[in-house]
Amino acid sequence: MKKLISLFLSMSVVLLTACSKQENAQQAEQNNDSSKVQKVVIASTGSDADIWRYIASLPETQAAGLKLEVKNFSDSVSMNTAVANKEVDLNAFQAYSYLTVFNNSNPDKIAAVSTTYIEPMGIYSSKYKKIEELPEGAIISIPDDAASESRALLLLQTAGLIKLKADYNPVQGSPIDVIENPKKINIKPIKMETALRLKNEFDAVVLNNTIALEGGLNVLKDSMFYEPIDQISKISVNVLAT
Repeated sequence: MKKLISLFLSMSVVLLTACSKQENAQQAEQNNDSSKVQKVVIASTGSDADIWRYIASLPETQAAGLKLEVKNFSDSVSMNTAVANKEVDLNAFQAYSYLTVFNNSNPDKIAAVSTTYIEPMGIYSSKYKKIEELPEGAIISIPDDAASESRALLLLQTAGLIKLKADYNPVQGSPIDVIENPKKINIKPIKMETALRLKNEFDAVVLNNTIALEGGLNVLKDSMFYEPIDQISKISVNVLAT
């Protein structure tokens, strides 16, 4: 635990340097003990892994006394299991809502120790440019894991396609919570990893940003609609977990 507390204090130094190199130099001098370099192994995937490799390469990271090793994993559950089994020190890939669902459904409990950034979930289509163009009875795929499914349904509601019940659970909601569906949208949960391959088979697909980036999609430019940043989306902020 002391190692992790030290890590996050040091990481704060690294991240703040992006705003002010001068402040970083002063802070690094205060916090860095060059004789004690801490190696920290981080499990991650896709674009998240790319971000952490970039952080690992920064001179400020070395100045903070950190040596970051990023290990690629192919699926989300294995990254949490690796943390629980102490195969890695922490992971960086999941939103707080996903972590909550994992802890509720698995004997292994891991904890969020820091927030990082939010990656907006988006609605994409190969057939239509605007949400308003979706026809009655349109088939929209959403991720089938509990946390992402709940988040996707909130996104569809924000886009004006459906209405959810008043006591909707934003972490473990499901399509049965839809109380209004004026366009009779057919909501189809599928494995998130297959969404890109099957994208053309649906009128629209809901993708998290990591999957979208793997398909060369920019959520701000290529999506029909994407998550706004508000009080609801705070549970979708990514975390460092250990």
